[in-house]
Parts: sequence; structure tokens; C-alpha cells
Amino acid sequence: MLLPKKLKHRKLHKGTYAGPATRGFTIDFGDYALKAMDRAWLTSRQIEAGRRAMTRYIRRGGKIWTRIFPHKPVTAKPAEVGMGGGKGALDHFVAVIKPGTIIFEISGVEEAVAAEAMRLAAHKLPVKTKFVRKERA
Repeated sequence: MLLPKKLKHRKLHKGTYAGPATRGFTIDFGDYALKAMDRAWLTSRQIEAGRRAMTRYIRRGGKIWTRIFPHKPVTAKPAEVGMGGGKGALDHFVAVIKPGTIIFEISGVEEAVAAEAMRLAAHKLPVKTKFVRKERA
């Protein structure tokens, strides 16, 4: 699973994530990509599940890039604990996804294979996605 090596601050505020993606919205490495159409927090487990689904489908052909990383720590309090007592302990890490963010890229396989691999990965994610291909100039 993905997690940062170290953190400047152990516990962060939730923050806002309004508006479309302002970075990470172009296909830079592969020929095909999976693009987010909604906003969401993707956990490191969800990202890994999507990556595994794609890797298993394409077997040893092609190359996959994961364009997102879960930098944001999320805290949670134990079950059946009353109000007060401060902020909970670190629970997991999430990647903040905005509309237009490229999640995965793939190259070295045919379009039909890439589309099916991305479809399998999209089923593992809690966000609406779209299969896109690189525009040739």
C-alpha cells in the first residue's frame, strides 16, 4: 500500500477541494488514461486495488503509471468513544481527487485491452471515471 515516508504535520484539517483539477489533468506518460469525472478522496487501498486489477488483466504486456499518491492523513476515533478528548489517531491516507485528474495511465497494449483494464480498475474506485486516449498532434 502507498503511504508517505514522513509527514511535516501528523494531523491535518479536512480542507476544501472545490473546482476542477489545475494540475495532473493531461496524459503525460502513456497512450491511454483513466480520468476522474467527480471529486473524491481515494484511499491507498482503493488505488492499490485498481492498480492490481489492471496489472492482472494485461498480464506482462504494457506499462502502467499511477498518477496520484495518498499524501493526506485522515484520523479516526475508536468505536463507541464519546465526544471530546481531542482529535483521533491517524487511521489511513487519501489522495484528493478533483474532476479532470488523471488517475492511471497505460501504454504498450492495444486500445481494447487498455479500455477493459481501465474498466476493471474503475470498478474498484468510488468515483465516476472516463477512459481517454492521448491526442496525436
